[in-house]
Amino acid sequence: MKGKIILINFPFTDLTSKKVRPALVLYEGEKDVMVVFISSKITKARPNDVLIKEQNSEFEQTGLKVESLIKIDKIATLSKRLIIGEIGEVGTKLKKEINDKIGKTLKL
Repeated sequence: MKGKIILINFPFTDLTSKKVRPALVLYEGEKDVMVVFISSKITKARPNDVLIKEQNSEFEQTGLKVESLIKIDKIATLSKRLIIGEIGEVGTKLKKEINDKIGKTLKL
């Protein structure tokens, strides 16, 4: 499931509510998945965001409907029971960019 884009009930950072959103699976455990949030609200991209443009050669395989931002700093570990479905996956080029951003963002 690693590298797959899923739909999941993703919590707001203040945990007051949740919303069905696409998310990228970074890690799959026995009962949980570690995911990063994907947003279609394209504001000013920050250095740790990965922009997936519709013109990207790998866009179609993501299953996303519109240009989106992968928010590397919006990480959550959630129960697999919250997964609604799988919509696509990231390709080789996007994986490399995402891995580079994860390394830079989480480096201690």
